[in-house]
Amino acid sequence: MVHVIVHPGFHKTGTSSLQTWLGQNRRALQPYLSFYGKADFLAAGSAARVYGQKPYPWRLRAFRRSFDRFLTSTPDAPVIVLSRETFSGSMPGHRRFPGRLITGYRSVAIPLGHQIIAALRARFGDDVQITFLYTLRDRESWIRSVYGHLLRSIHLRDNYETFRGRFSNLIDPRAEAEAIAKALGVNAQYVHLAEVGDRREGPASAVLDLLGVPQSVRDALQPATRANTGQSEALEGEFLAMNRLSRNKAGLKIAKDAILKAARSRDIDT
Repeated sequence: MVHVIVHPGFHKTGTSSLQTWLGQNRRALQPYLSFYGKADFLAAGSAARVYGQKPYPWRLRAFRRSFDRFLTSTPDAPVIVLSRETFSGSMPGHRRFPGRLITGYRSVAIPLGHQIIAALRARFGDDVQITFLYTLRDRESWIRSVYGHLLRSIHLRDNYETFRGRFSNLIDPRAEAEAIAKALGVNAQYVHLAEVGDRREGPASAVLDLLGVPQSVRDALQPATRANTGQSEALEGEFLAMNRLSRNKAGLKIAKDAILKAARSRDIDT
């Protein structure tokens, strides 16, 4: 029987670090799991994100077609791990067509989840074991991290107080994940980022714990480094000013990426 672990985020809960570390150690972990992340199913991941912003039935069908194509090319294995935060839709703080603010996941994560489950059963059989693994964090630290990410990645012009005020009924990530899993009728595991973020394998330790990967194997691998980290308050202020002054979104993104890369390089050097 095949066991598939689906890690559908949420965003800003160590997902990039988890995916990076598992991808880097794919070969060493092959006896215990076959890992697939963002680069392995770009089309399906993008289709899920687009559905999150434009939740029309044909967008959901487009995701299913892309996901089916990916699974068709996936070799059989006892344990398969699939990690992509867009499997829960788009990051809150983005806008849903025609302009409504996205404030939670479940309205699109549930239809996406049903399609993922149906596709896995079609590919591996009705007896496939499916586990949804959610990495989580406290709601206030989560929305603060979301704000920082959006500030550097899109043309966001709100200061944090204004942005936070748009989420008067801010979701609790744990409650949101539990509601989604209940609606899907799937076995689910929940891991708080504070419990795993500082461990040797970083957030990926949640996957290794779930599968019982021996400590001797884990100790032989390089420790994880943090991926897709945030920026200082000073940089946030700089990015906010840039967003408010510039109308060239493409050029602005390039400029912010260069500034962030230089700042992170300085942090490594020090």
